[in-house]
Amino acid sequence: MNEKQFEDIIEKAIRQLPDEFRNGLDNIEVTIEDIPDFKVPKNTILLGLYQGVPLDERTHYYAGILPDKITLYRKNIEAVCGTEEEMIEQIKTTLLHEIGHYFGINDKRLREMGY
Repeated sequence: MNEKQFEDIIEKAIRQLPDEFRNGLDNIEVTIEDIPDFKVPKNTILLGLYQGVPLDERTHYYAGILPDKITLYRKNIEAVCGTEEEMIEQIKTTLLHEIGHYFGINDKRLREMGY
């Protein structure tokens, strides 16, 4: 799958996110990379990564800052999905997980929530 096709699938997944998540996003961008450019633990497939300052940690000094970023790892997502529908569902789950970090929710709680 090329990057344009993957972007189209991401757009479909984003449109299917609950309104309260989509409407709550501010100063954040979604990017695509093939695979992480850093070492991840053995037997781990990283599908996405949030980088930024979670909303619950922002102070009145938070201004003029570059956007927070959610990176989706295309080849890793493709490796765990067999169909476009599976990719849409996996991307939605991955985005919800990373958006959870944006809202200040930790990994343990996100797993409990199913993300």
